[in-house]
Amino acid sequence: MAEQTIYIELLDEGIDVWRPVQSKEQPDGTFKLPDHAPDGEKWRFPPASRVRCQRQDLADGPALVATELAD
Repeated sequence: MAEQTIYIELLDEGIDVWRPVQSKEQPDGTFKLPDHAPDGEKWRFPPASRVRCQRQDLADGPALVATELAD
């Protein structure tokens, strides 16, 4: 499947911060997160996990956002 930009929430930032990441869409419609987060970042979901996404409005407009871990 194709790679796509999705957004993952950063934790412990004091304000809402979303990191764009390149993620590979899986056949079941989930997305696999990159294997590593940048140093100093704590993601809402662990690197290399599979997540479900939904379209949400962020400050820069609509985006595909990781909302839950996939089973």
